[in-house]
Amino acid sequence: QVQLVESGGGLVQAGESLRLSCVASGRTFTNYFMGWFRQAPGKEREFVAGITWGGRYTYYAESVKGRFTISRSNIKNTAYLQMNSLKPEDTAVYSCAARLGYSTSDYEYDYWGQGTQVTVSS
Repeated sequence: QVQLVESGGGLVQAGESLRLSCVASGRTFTNYFMGWFRQAPGKEREFVAGITWGGRYTYYAESVKGRFTISRSNIKNTAYLQMNSLKPEDTAVYSCAARLGYSTSDYEYDYWGQGTQVTVSS
């Protein structure tokens, strides 16, 4: 089992930044591909960003490329999502998730955090 706990959400104005953290415990963090997803009210959950176990490869949704950066510290068992130039359409509950290999499909992930709310006002 892997337990994931997110933090760092909040209310910001458009153009500002936030950094989300996802702390993992349980099984070896370095085994897992980490993903960030988000779900806005009335919408499907969508892939935002993902990172391989060693951090060498990262993947982003087109809507966040150039604004968001995913990273990880395997020493701290933590994945991060740096979000810059936030827009009102980025408002959602953001969740981190873990699985053993690359995927952008939420149903393929085995472990999930509880989510953290990000609200961007215009």
